[in-house]
Amino acid sequence: MSKNYGATAQSVIEHLGGSNNVIAVTHCMTRLRFVVKDESLINVTALKTIKGVMGVVHNSDKCQVIIGNTVSYVFKEVTALCNLNEESSNTAKVKLTPKVIGAKILDALIGTMSPLIPAIIGGSMVKLLGMILLMAGVFEKTDPTLIILNTIGDGAFFFLPIMVAASASIKFKTNMSLAIAIAGVLVHPAFIDLMAQAAKGVETDFFGIPITAVKYTYTVIPVLCMTWVLSYIERWVDSITPAVTKNFLKPMLIVLISAPIAIVIIGPVGIWIGTAISALVYTVHDTLGWLAVAIMGAIWPLLVLTGMHRVFTPTIIQTIAETGREGMVMPSEIGANLSLGGSSLAVAYKTKNSELRQTSLAAAASAILAGISEPALYGVAVRLKTPLIASVISGFICGALAGMAGLFSHSMAAPGLFTSVQFFDVNNPMSIVWVFAIMALSIVLSFALTLIIGFKDIPEDDAEVKSKEDKNTAEPTDIATKPTTV
Repeated sequence: MSKNYGATAQSVIEHLGGSNNVIAVTHCMTRLRFVVKDESLINVTALKTIKGVMGVVHNSDKCQVIIGNTVSYVFKEVTALCNLNEESSNTAKVKLTPKVIGAKILDALIGTMSPLIPAIIGGSMVKLLGMILLMAGVFEKTDPTLIILNTIGDGAFFFLPIMVAASASIKFKTNMSLAIAIAGVLVHPAFIDLMAQAAKGVETDFFGIPITAVKYTYTVIPVLCMTWVLSYIERWVDSITPAVTKNFLKPMLIVLISAPIAIVIIGPVGIWIGTAISALVYTVHDTLGWLAVAIMGAIWPLLVLTGMHRVFTPTIIQTIAETGREGMVMPSEIGANLSLGGSSLAVAYKTKNSELRQTSLAAAASAILAGISEPALYGVAVRLKTPLIASVISGFICGALAGMAGLFSHSMAAPGLFTSVQFFDVNNPMSIVWVFAIMALSIVLSFALTLIIGFKDIPEDDAEVKSKEDKNTAEPTDIATKPTTV
């Protein structure tokens, strides 16, 4: 990755149609996620040739530019160059189709949940620290220090609806304080007690309207749906209130309308939707057992390629929040991530190209140590193709072993050596042995398979030219992609 982040940012914006064409930009661990006004101005081919860009995923007015571990530096330069407060005056209306609706729902989920992931990971890792101290006998369960540590770790989960409301208000362009206030109703101690009484059969109503007994702490979907509806309620109330009364009448009406709707309708429906999604995912797991983890381990790199891996984020977060662990998606990532690291090591070992060797070593370190696999995926596996095949095979085998071992994750940190502690189970000391054994097998197996299958090396003299050609053909999600010659 080039250290000239300003030049990289300038080139990216230029090939997205200029700063005036950028409506919004966010970033995750490795990607810049853009929303543009006019998608016809996006030059995907040119974007892929920029030094420092590993790949591009383009879907309608959304464009993901894969940077790698230095994405935060490029993001700062991008935000400095773009005027993101300017409203589009000529955005074309898109006809609603099932595909467009699905894309918008996915975009809402990703756009809302991605900013929350650091807090979720931070909290879960603190809880894991408490678990390790308990396993080591440093503290008893009733020790105040351990209780405080667990409370620190649980804060992000217990008040997850508040965090979702804040993040979703930005995504849906509605008032953040109002969204937080309404979400706060759902986690207010008095309301929690009322719902506990309703769950015991005590009749509960609001102005005669029955209220379904629901627990909203640790949930995602209800408040996400509520904030989306709030964005429309706010605009409607704004249109009917006189200017002279907007400073007090408008917020009062918004809260009085939105909060009861959330309690009576949207909250229970959101719970049903979230429960249905989780039930579907984990019914597959319960039905197929270890095979479900194996399949997920094989297809995970392909999901990351298309950005579809973020579909599982709300389910993982809510499952960990409610049960304390997740046993299908996260265990599958052990083999998927470290296999990409192992195949990158094999490329670094065998290649005669010094630039490719350097890229492969850095990508392998990122995937194996930190679980950040996209540098290995885009910089090596997709670029050379056969290492991706080796990683898929290894991911399937290691995912099967993770499923058979019954591994569970207590966090949603990307699985790697540094985060291996998230799979330790206080009630199953053998889980530690299984985790490290599967990690070691992932690296060794994918390394060996890559060498056995082989790959076409990039000649040293043609490195720069080949790098650009490979980037132009690296994304299988682009319709215009041509078969690579590497």
